[in-house]
Amino acid sequence: MNFWPGKRVAVTGGAGFIGSHACELLLARGAQVTVIDQPAPHKAERLREIRDRLRVIETDLWALDDALRAIEGHDIVLHLAATVGGIRFNATHQGTMLRDNLLLGLNVLEAARRHRVDRVLLVSSACVYPRQCAIPTPESEGFRDLPEPTNLGYGWAKRTLELLGQTYAEEFGMRVAVARPYNTYGPRDHFDSPDAHVIASLIKRLADGENPLRVWGSGEQSRSFIYVTDVARGMLELIERHPQPDPVNLGTEEEVTIRQLVEMLVRLSDHPVDVVFDPSRPSGQPRRNCDTSKAKRVIGFDAQVRLEDGLARTLAWYAGRQPAGAR
Repeated sequence: MNFWPGKRVAVTGGAGFIGSHACELLLARGAQVTVIDQPAPHKAERLREIRDRLRVIETDLWALDDALRAIEGHDIVLHLAATVGGIRFNATHQGTMLRDNLLLGLNVLEAARRHRVDRVLLVSSACVYPRQCAIPTPESEGFRDLPEPTNLGYGWAKRTLELLGQTYAEEFGMRVAVARPYNTYGPRDHFDSPDAHVIASLIKRLADGENPLRVWGSGEQSRSFIYVTDVARGMLELIERHPQPDPVNLGTEEEVTIRQLVEMLVRLSDHPVDVVFDPSRPSGQPRRNCDTSKAKRVIGFDAQVRLEDGLARTLAWYAGRQPAGAR
């Protein structure tokens, strides 16, 4: 807890879903925080309660000169900025996902190198893993075979980001950490996006009164979901305790099928609906669950929020942001 006070920390994507929670935690631990993000009204809203306690630089980081200006003068960079989407968007925008995320990562890492930033956290993804991977999945499978096909562009972008971190650490002596978070959910997610992640999408559609509720895939595909505050805490502990280009999964061992997830959300939301699964639509990876033993071993990390509790908190938060009388 004595590591963070006074540290000048830049958080790329700091006005995003996970980034805003990371900024809150950094402020609570005494860091001086700069958010580097694209200008957008919905992003400013995520920072509303802490806006007067941090600095905000609005830029897109796709130009190296902008990245150099934004990152200068910081001790630590947490690189959370990314182009992200749900399964439909990722599957139909493979080139966009690869291009955007490669360019972001390269510019941020190069700017950190030139400014001699002390530590850099690179946020990778469970999308680096192949479709037929061991369950629970160890970090050693991150470069085995191809990434899962529906996330091919995004998966390769994150694999390449990890490789950049490794080679920059080896050649330039940089201290780089690599986090591989699993499916993250919670307050401030991208609920209003047509390509939202599965939990955010289901919560919005339930609240909107969609009936029947149509869900892509058979419902038998499984995932492990991790609550956003657990992910933010894991990232901070990783860059503090393990600043090496050695990927670490951040997730839980609580695996559920999408069918079980939908049933849980319907029960907790008190919106009884008919549910229709569409196996003609992509399901993504058949199973996704991580081996958490490395995170426990190297940084003592365990997720604290169980899925049902996290879903209840997220539903309550979403209901609280809706106008009175709205579904």
